[in-house]
Amino acid sequence: MATDPSHSKPPYLNVTAISAKNGASTIECWRLAAPFRASSEAGVSGASIAQLGKAGRTSYALIPAKFDGGLHNAPTVQYVAFLSGTAVVSVPDQPPVTIKGGKDGLIIAADTAAVSKQGHDTKYPNDEETTAIQIPTADGKVPPHTVL
Repeated sequence: MATDPSHSKPPYLNVTAISAKNGASTIECWRLAAPFRASSEAGVSGASIAQLGKAGRTSYALIPAKFDGGLHNAPTVQYVAFLSGTAVVSVPDQPPVTIKGGKDGLIIAADTAAVSKQGHDTKYPNDEETTAIQIPTADGKVPPHTVL
């Protein structure tokens, strides 16, 4: 029996975004423009889904314990879904944000070299491996959103 998705999920998906303003990376909260809707797809019919858009070449990453990703730009505009572990992301002039793997582990990284001079720093402080799926957006485009 399907449930009413409007009672179980918010109407829009909010994600942590690593973006850029005036040539510097920044951490923001984005509300993606595509609303949750009831799915009619086999296997999840009646569940709430939010479309993330077309994707590029997706990869599955195994990040070692205590790994330091260093200062870097996003290679392309991409969603990163942390499935396990912990990532700590920092940018200049803002407190770092901690992302825990699991249901709240989806972020978007959009601070490419074209928009940010310095990028962001990512560290993985846990004693366990972190797993993530990197999902580039089609053509490197930033998805429609509102900054909250």
